[in-house]
Amino acid sequence: MMWSSRWKNAVVVFISLAELLLPIEADEHEHTYTDKEEVVLWMNTVGPYHNRQETYKYFSLPFCVGTKKTISHYHETLGEALQGVELEFSGLDIKFKDEVLQTTYCDIELDKAKRDAFVYAIRNHYWYQMYIDDLPIWGIVGEADENGEDHYLWTYKKLEIGFNGNRIVDVNLTSEGKVKLVPNTRIAMSYSVKWKKSDVKFEDRFDKYLDPSFFQHRIHWFSIFNSFMMVIFLVGLVSMILMRTLRKDYARYSKEEEMDDMDRDLGDEYGWKQVHGDVFRPSSHPMIFSSLIGSGCQIFSVSFIVIIVAMIEDLYTERGSMLSTAIFVYAATSPVNGYFGGSLYAKQGGRRWIKQMFIGAFLIPAMVCGTAFFINFIAMYYHASRAIPFGTMVAVCCICLFVILPLNLVGTILGRNLSGQPNFPCRVNAVPRPIPEKKWFMEPAVIVCLGGILPFGSIFIEMYFIFTSFWAYKIYYVYGFMMLVLVILCIVTVCVTIVCTYFLLNAEDYRWQWTSFLSAASTAVYVYMYSFYYYFFKTKMYGLFQTSFYFGYMAVFSTSLGIMCGAVGYVGTSAFVRKIYTNVKID
Repeated sequence: MMWSSRWKNAVVVFISLAELLLPIEADEHEHTYTDKEEVVLWMNTVGPYHNRQETYKYFSLPFCVGTKKTISHYHETLGEALQGVELEFSGLDIKFKDEVLQTTYCDIELDKAKRDAFVYAIRNHYWYQMYIDDLPIWGIVGEADENGEDHYLWTYKKLEIGFNGNRIVDVNLTSEGKVKLVPNTRIAMSYSVKWKKSDVKFEDRFDKYLDPSFFQHRIHWFSIFNSFMMVIFLVGLVSMILMRTLRKDYARYSKEEEMDDMDRDLGDEYGWKQVHGDVFRPSSHPMIFSSLIGSGCQIFSVSFIVIIVAMIEDLYTERGSMLSTAIFVYAATSPVNGYFGGSLYAKQGGRRWIKQMFIGAFLIPAMVCGTAFFINFIAMYYHASRAIPFGTMVAVCCICLFVILPLNLVGTILGRNLSGQPNFPCRVNAVPRPIPEKKWFMEPAVIVCLGGILPFGSIFIEMYFIFTSFWAYKIYYVYGFMMLVLVILCIVTVCVTIVCTYFLLNAEDYRWQWTSFLSAASTAVYVYMYSFYYYFFKTKMYGLFQTSFYFGYMAVFSTSLGIMCGAVGYVGTSAFVRKIYTNVKID
């Protein structure tokens, strides 16, 4: 009974987490209206056009609020809170199928301070975002004349709403009523609403926000085809080289086994067989290494599952749904981290498994939260909407302590007991073998630097599309491409690390664990270097907040990608190393 009650409590906590993180699927009732039923216009954020993430509350500018006060309550998800969604009621009275002629809803008493705020916003190309029935709408605050001396505010919001039956399927905004900003004057803000029938289906209403000409351009198709052909060539080349080379190695080792001891001593022995007593020696810093492998396996699991979900469900139609889904899946896959990290640490003879479990559980959350909290201080200084509320911080900490950590503990226990035995095909010598001198290009540092070039080349074009969707105003929706690129990246990474490891072992250097991980993880260095090029040549971002936000989260993205690639490379290389040493006879 005691264990039954504990499992019930665990299930309740997990269900509560799902309700907190995942946006509730919009059912039929939420997006259907009756005639003259209230339709809410939410004001979201305002900010400079070139700095997409530098956003502020809409009413941080001295806009006035409409006269209507009573609305239905709005529930915010964790993903929306982390992404800086700040929905505030506009105060405009809008009813379903009820047209409104141009009507003044409030007046702005324009003193010098308010005028300066509007002028600053216009000079920095401020735009604002609104929502009607979860459909986004964008508008420009104002514009300046050709000389940049006089500034004008758009005062008339002309809304045109399309409906199909009892559902809203289209919203358009036209800004009119250009008024010059003159201190100590009164500016009347007005709006109108026009309803029109539309043939657009409710399921297709977000199609207008997608950009098929960009994401399905022939360059995108060509890059996928090019990467696919590179995979075929690389896999064929690696298979041919390794099969021929390994066949010769096996033949040579078999010939050496037939010699007597004197001939063998006089013979010129070399190659990867000579390090059989050290190749399965525990890596240096096994606690950190096993934690990185476990975290990388979890990141791969999260990436794979989230992409599958995004292919099935249109996550871009719900605010913050992608981030909420990623957090939920990351928490749910914590046993993967514990299993792979805990089993590897046990195989390497580690005894402080509780400490390793804590490091593995909090490695990625500490990196992400540390970066987020640092940027949060800058956002608070700027009074930006990206500033994470204290309640959201507490919620994230509770997820780490009460969900991720216990699930990671479960995975660690399973990993240590199910696959934690060091069943290596070769015995490990008591005394490490001296590593002979070798050519400079066979040094692990050189192999690490060169190992990430081909994996980066396989995802180079896709990185541009992903960066543009996140840092510019594009909605990424071709997740089939992303899944294919993920598979290609994993195959290329495994092939490259296997080749690098073979050359390293053939040089009688048995330090392959860290070399295989870091050579694959070096892909992250090239991605981060590319982010500098993208920032300076593909965007017009400026300012401390946007710059720190960009390079901070690009560092998190690149590091996570590197840890995932490193884990994939190590797992593939480990299987290769075990295979070749299983097939050779060891005295």
